[in-house]
Amino acid sequence: MNVHAAAPATIDLAAIKSRQQVAWGSGDYTVVGATLQIVGEMLCEAVDLRSNQRVLDVAAGNGNATLAAARRFADVVSTDYVGALLERGRERAQADRLPVTFQEADAEALPFADASFDVVLSTFGVMFTPNQQQAANELKRVCRPGGKIGMANWTPESFIGRLFKIIGKYVPPAPGMKSPALWGSKAHLDTLFGSKATVAAESKNFAFRYKSPEHWVEIFRSYYGPVVKAFATLDPQAREALEADLYALLDEFNEAEDGTLVIPSEYLEVVVTKGR
Repeated sequence: MNVHAAAPATIDLAAIKSRQQVAWGSGDYTVVGATLQIVGEMLCEAVDLRSNQRVLDVAAGNGNATLAAARRFADVVSTDYVGALLERGRERAQADRLPVTFQEADAEALPFADASFDVVLSTFGVMFTPNQQQAANELKRVCRPGGKIGMANWTPESFIGRLFKIIGKYVPPAPGMKSPALWGSKAHLDTLFGSKATVAAESKNFAFRYKSPEHWVEIFRSYYGPVVKAFATLDPQAREALEADLYALLDEFNEAEDGTLVIPSEYLEVVVTKGR
């Protein structure tokens, strides 16, 4: 009997990241992302953001936390590795006459000096990085001692966590890849940020509100990158099966009884305080 276990395959993180960029750049995430604005507002309150603070929004998407911080008169830098998403955030900031600096940046290799920011934010963004430990290290590195890292992360059993499990059934993740929903577990966050940081986490719910289950499917199939790419990848029979699974998930979670759709999705509101 061969007692030597096979060595695990090396994960090509660069290739995974490239595919993720394509996925999040497809569709138009702003159509979905803008509905989540309240999460950014609540996160700024959770970190007790002050107007004299320098703030970095990482994997900012279309800028929900960015705008929330700018509305509180902070000095905000908004970053993402998908330029098209940053452009949507820039448009929103200009429409609201909010001064924000926008800069393309990889969450795993932030182009800023150590301890550059008082507050580092991410709403449903950093959680999707391929190298989770490296991303957490970067958040800590650019945050000043005593500063705060605020995040909103979907939990494993949330509606969105379940959505990603369904997508993974049809478009399996690369072998060895860790689930993004691990960021919705306090125990995992304690491991990522280590003993020199204090992690506080509170369960919250965001309610997706759409005209109907069909409306939700239409929007996510057209604009939410991972769902757009899943449907584009599959053959017609698999697309039909995926759509059936999505409707079953919506039926399980939908609390509305008037034909509309109201689905609460649990997320973890996280405040990490960096040690001095």
